Amino acid sequence: MTMASGDPPAVSYIRDIWCDTLDAEMATIREIVTTYPYVSMDTEFPGVVARPIGTFKSSSDFHYQTLRCNVDLLKIIQLGLTFCNEDGELAPGVCTYQFNFKFSLSDDIYAQDSIDLLTRSGIDFKRHEELGIDVIYFAELLISSGIVLCDEVVVITRVLICASHALVTLMSLYTMLRHSGFFSSCFLLQVRWVSFHSGYDFGYLMKLLTCKPLPHEEDDFFSDLKLYFPQIYDIKYLMKSCEGLKGGLNKLAEDLEVERIGPEHQAGSDSLLTQATFFKMRSLFFENDLDSSKHLNILYGLGTGANFSAGKGGGGADRPPGVWEEGNPNP
Repeated sequence: MTMASGDPPAVSYIRDIWCDTLDAEMATIREIVTTYPYVSMDTEFPGVVARPIGTFKSSSDFHYQTLRCNVDLLKIIQLGLTFCNEDGELAPGVCTYQFNFKFSLSDDIYAQDSIDLLTRSGIDFKRHEELGIDVIYFAELLISSGIVLCDEVVVITRVLICASHALVTLMSLYTMLRHSGFFSSCFLLQVRWVSFHSGYDFGYLMKLLTCKPLPHEEDDFFSDLKLYFPQIYDIKYLMKSCEGLKGGLNKLAEDLEVERIGPEHQAGSDSLLTQATFFKMRSLFFENDLDSSKHLNILYGLGTGANFSAGKGGGGADRPPGVWEEGNPNP
């Protein structure tokens, strides 16, 4: 996306959400997603602080175990969601929602260099401690929002638990529904998630949504991921099919002449840049027609996507998740 001289400032596109505005903004999102079902996503989190020790079945297993132990130890700081339609047209007015979660520099674990970077990027950690969103309550709202799961499960959860704010009730209901033969046969799979090198991003969202540690086995993680996020595009994996494209999100955007809106290393701006970059790349390299059998539901560096970390156009040298590109604390 490129802003012309007469375009509105970034604040017109990106809305900051804190605990006092969460309910109202989630009500708006429930309406937006019905017309703008492409959701570009980015998170900010406090770096990487641990490496697993032991014997691993494969490099993909090592990468997943590294992700798992860090996601289990750490807390999400920001989530950015940008909404558009299948043609890449952004939702009118505010199209990007930046959720700011409760985080304490006194009580929570973090990598200091990541916190320094995020502070320089404008993240106000004092405000996160005082006005940050509670992740458990956010998970309740997200599950019934229409963004995750499938439409049938979302409708049922809205009807049956509309008067309840107990996450355990909601999650118990979903556990029952996910094993139902009826629901497994009628998933609509309308919402599509767009991301960039997003193993950690989806790891934090899965921890948030399930309110429990990530599965020990990578296969179980992907099984759960498909239930909550049935359709995912990872731009970093798509780059494998694009001659000459490599590097991180900023480098890719520069190569495609996509201009950033808002501050770098904040989840809202990064999700908006992810959206614009995805549709520019889809137009230039895929003639606006991505083959779902080849490109859908593969995360770069994990599972099937681990085989392509150094492939053609795949971004250069193989690197484990958590080794940052362009100073970004996200892998």
